Amino acid sequence: MAHEIDLDKYQIRTDLLIETIESAKEKAVDLPVTKETHDDITVTIVDIEKKHESILNKKLGRYITIEYDDISDHHNKEKVANVFKQQLQSLLSYINIGEKATCMVIGLGNEKSTPDALGPTAIQNILVTKHLFDLEGNVESGFREVSAFSPGVMGSTGLETSKIVVGVVKEIKPDFLLIIDALAAQSIARVNKTIQMTNTGINPGSGIGNKREEISLDTVGIPVIAIGIPTVVDAVTIVSETINFMFKHISYQKRNLDRPINKLIAPGTENYLAKNNNEDLDKVEKTNLLGIVGNLTDEEIKQLIYEVLTPIGYNLMVTPKEIDFVIANLSEVLAEGINGALHQKIS
Repeated sequence: MAHEIDLDKYQIRTDLLIETIESAKEKAVDLPVTKETHDDITVTIVDIEKKHESILNKKLGRYITIEYDDISDHHNKEKVANVFKQQLQSLLSYINIGEKATCMVIGLGNEKSTPDALGPTAIQNILVTKHLFDLEGNVESGFREVSAFSPGVMGSTGLETSKIVVGVVKEIKPDFLLIIDALAAQSIARVNKTIQMTNTGINPGSGIGNKREEISLDTVGIPVIAIGIPTVVDAVTIVSETINFMFKHISYQKRNLDRPINKLIAPGTENYLAKNNNEDLDKVEKTNLLGIVGNLTDEEIKQLIYEVLTPIGYNLMVTPKEIDFVIANLSEVLAEGINGALHQKIS
């Protein structure tokens, strides 16, 4: 092309492994991926091997991703919580965590910022039992020793989160950690609709560009399972996906407008969106519509918008307007799943 754009230094923000794989799919063709379906819930299990560690910039270990459509009602919340509990139990078994191993649950994030309050909100519903073991020493079988706390954020405490965690771990000496945190996504469709868990630990704030010290087996000396849900997406993603949906919408209208049956399908309905997602303009049509921008790949469009918005400070992190309601539901889903996975007595 006559127009050359240096895109190498611009990285799109995401904490989700499945999005990283999608961006590097040509380099990760032989990556072992297992998919399961539970009604309308999809579970993807990926084991990062040594040869893919540098390609994907992800640590060696197992990553489990749970994708769902809705948790706004009791029935769907229970379904997602049950699948999450089963997958967490399988991950605990995978890293050889026994039924009597003691656990500390840590809720990362800022409780005063709703999109970042997933961790602190979730631990309010965790069934903690350590005080019962310490004071009584005779707890009914089927319950394990569990403690929980939220270390806050550096802006409030002035302390590196990992240092707080290391200090508490040295004092309390749990056998393993469960860390809950809000994540960032690269797709609007995955915001508040994806749970990722991994035994590789976590870098708090990495998805929004706030590099904090890692919390993992290497830094705290005990197994660390990180559990996160993307609650924000950046402006680059919103703009680039809007362009992509515009292409699909125009293509759908062009190819289906005169079909009588489609006059019965209202724009915005599920069927319309499903049909819309299967349509797309060809490269010539995209170029005629948007010039050289239409000639770029999806990844190049994202990185070009990043190049435009970031220097002027407009690459904002955005969350849905109903985030208060969503965080309350998501925190209950995580707490219910964790309680069920840690305590055999809880059905």
